[in-house]
Amino acid sequence: MTTITIPSVIVPEQFNVATAFLDRHIIEGRGAKPAIYYEGATYTYAQIAELANRVGNGLLELGLDMEQRVGLLLLDSPQFAAAFFGAIKIGAVPVPMNTMLRPEDYVYMLNDSRAHILLIHAVLWQPLQSIVPQLKYLRHVVVVENVGVPLVGTQAPSVPLVATQTPVGPSLAGTKTPTVHDFDQWVDKASSSLEAAETSKDDSAFWLYSSGSTGFPKGCVHLQHDMIYCTEYYAKPILGIYEDDITFSSAKLFFAYGLGNNLYFPFGVGASAVHYPGRTVAEDMFKVVEQYRPTIFYGVPTLYASMLALPDASKRFDFSSVRLCVSAGEALPADILQRFQQTFGVEILDGIGSTEILHIFISNYVGEIQPGSSGKVVPGYEALIADESGHAVPQGDIGNLLIRGDSTAAYYWNKHEKTKDVINGHWIHTGDKYYQDADGYFWYCGRADDMLKVSGQWVSPIEVENALIAHPAVLESAVVGDFDAEQLLKPKAYVVLRPGYTPSDTLANELRAFVKGRLLPYKYPRWIAFTTELPKTATGKIQRFKLRGTGRTEPLDTSAVPSNP
Repeated sequence: MTTITIPSVIVPEQFNVATAFLDRHIIEGRGAKPAIYYEGATYTYAQIAELANRVGNGLLELGLDMEQRVGLLLLDSPQFAAAFFGAIKIGAVPVPMNTMLRPEDYVYMLNDSRAHILLIHAVLWQPLQSIVPQLKYLRHVVVVENVGVPLVGTQAPSVPLVATQTPVGPSLAGTKTPTVHDFDQWVDKASSSLEAAETSKDDSAFWLYSSGSTGFPKGCVHLQHDMIYCTEYYAKPILGIYEDDITFSSAKLFFAYGLGNNLYFPFGVGASAVHYPGRTVAEDMFKVVEQYRPTIFYGVPTLYASMLALPDASKRFDFSSVRLCVSAGEALPADILQRFQQTFGVEILDGIGSTEILHIFISNYVGEIQPGSSGKVVPGYEALIADESGHAVPQGDIGNLLIRGDSTAAYYWNKHEKTKDVINGHWIHTGDKYYQDADGYFWYCGRADDMLKVSGQWVSPIEVENALIAHPAVLESAVVGDFDAEQLLKPKAYVVLRPGYTPSDTLANELRAFVKGRLLPYKYPRWIAFTTELPKTATGKIQRFKLRGTGRTEPLDTSAVPSNP
């Protein structure tokens, strides 16, 4: 049995995390070492550090002050890394945002964060032009060319979508139209030298938006020391990550999972990362692995199932460089884990993490994997399985999972009551139901609420139900989770039809297509079950738990299962 001691982590009172993850490597002589592989090119630690300094100075020249937010709507790239650490270095607060959302989602997050500056890739900027008048606080937009971008010191192409320094669109009363800048011209003008701001270890460093369990996205405020704890508690002892590793993560950098996997974990030890801006397609993942030869690969269960489904994948692709795989985002079915290990000869360490706690806090260990379980508590964290009163339940009983650890977010921005509901002193309620066996392994039993984790992302049953009810044939609906042939959770809808409509395969397909047209693709119901009534409480609330596990009545529809989790 592996014995992992709890690391002793001491962070000084005055601390800027950009120095720990970036500047330190220059001081220690790793400036010429590859930091990021991107689109066939190699970028050293010295290049990323210089670009981060130029971004930081550019932000200062645009008037950004300490503690003010800067939105990052960037593909995985050297520019993401430089913008993230460059903002932190001046004491500002980068806010990475999901690149796969709808324009109205960005209106909410940019206004909620009050970001004055947005850094965005050109391919993402074009569809956002229409929402500019709704952005109350945005003053500057810095547009990065899409892929194959030359770094500082080379002639950069101009941005085709907008002219540098040209305002875009009409403004709302009381707001200013933001000025648009070309990233390469902007950083070329900025100084390459930058002193780190005198921040404390408890200053805000960055935010990550969590969809959480209900309502609008919540801004999780993470502090300067949080990435240090995740690196020291999880990455070093559990993964054994070291300087010669090359990481590659299918989960993008705007996810808490991806941010650790492919940015601050490798930068924490002076390793290298492969940044891939494209969609997460199984065959492309294999091609990237063959090209860059990463040693640690991070995925989610849906992706591992897709990789296994490719015909003769183990013969067609060389996966031998990977010494370790990691899975998170949703529970990894035992069958997928076992088949992947048999096929590719590499272990998958399944674990559970959250945006609020920043990364994985319960994990399987190398050589001690219990298929189907989330593993054991990561040293440095504490876990409690409690009843509704907050008292520990007997071992083996199902209860609510609470976690204590120093990487937990300080609070939810502008959501005081929600913060009090979720964070109680040193403990945070994960919203997950678990039990622990006699050997110390934790086993996932579902959500404490009705939320579903589909392809690594939360799906609200109410949101899907509301989309279904908008169809003229639907009287009522209830959405629950069901498992597909790979034992991965997907939405299933029970539908009560209005008078005059008859259940049929044609109508079921029509309803699926209707929801796909109104919501993000991964949210649509894979199965439609027609019923005459829904189970309800005496007060009329739908009892979704009574519908779980009642069997499918429609074949699984996979026509639009997203390749990117």
